[in-house]
Amino acid sequence: MIYHITSRKAWRDAQQRGDYRTQSLETEGFIHCSSNTQVLPVADKYYPGQRGLFLLMIDPALLTSELKWEPPAEGAPPPGVPEGELFPHVYGPINLDAIVKVFDLETDSDGKHTAPALD
Repeated sequence: MIYHITSRKAWRDAQQRGDYRTQSLETEGFIHCSSNTQVLPVADKYYPGQRGLFLLMIDPALLTSELKWEPPAEGAPPPGVPEGELFPHVYGPINLDAIVKVFDLETDSDGKHTAPALD
């Protein structure tokens, strides 16, 4: 499984539109995703203290867009992710039937993100 962090609004928009898209798809050509071990480091680096986020669980076998495992887009991985580890990037919209579960991405009292047990 791969994972993507999103806002409630973006998830609602995707459900209305019939697929999931991000601004990065337009500007970089792909949607940033994470493995289960990358989720919390990515959340802490890019969404510090943000509440009300969702974590989309995506089954790569169900994707209709191409999935590539590549180095982090801006070079260095977030703290907590080993140097040289690859990240999943989806080159196109994510079809909704590939999103097999949606979790709340919780934050603790210190504003650090916590995730449910992920596969």
